Amino acid sequence: MMNRVVLVGRLTKDPELRFTPNGVAVATFTLAVNRSFTNQQGEREADFIQCVVWRRPAENVANFLKKGNLAGVDGRIQTRSYEGQDGKRVYVTEVQAESVQFLEPKGQSSDKGTSSGSYPRQNDQDSPYGNQNQRQNQSYTKVDEDPFAGGGQIDISDDDLPF
Repeated sequence: MMNRVVLVGRLTKDPELRFTPNGVAVATFTLAVNRSFTNQQGEREADFIQCVVWRRPAENVANFLKKGNLAGVDGRIQTRSYEGQDGKRVYVTEVQAESVQFLEPKGQSSDKGTSSGSYPRQNDQDSPYGNQNQRQNQSYTKVDEDPFAGGGQIDISDDDLPF
């Protein structure tokens, strides 16, 4: 049997971090995932999917993701049930996230210009990104520089081609 879910969407609110009686961290959040088609009015609808993540990744999600941030979730569907306060059986279907990817750079969110969606400032070593962003940025020269703007030719040797 196979039970695998891969989602990309935006958080509908800040994640909720709790701890079990044994001290295990668990974070819950809802991911809004756009559908790949539009409705009759030409609007794109979204599904709101409950996600749960455990242990250290739960702490990272709670510390670094905020409402509106783009995230990728890899996990599995799980169903559970419990007895509600009214005595009726309540069924819950949620994604048990095995991996959560932060798909926006630090400080960038869907509500550009406000700081509510930005990540907290701290050392890159403590960040879930590590020093990876610094290494990547060193390989770029100037962001606004367009190597094709002059319309001239670019010298590429046959050794530089992958084929």
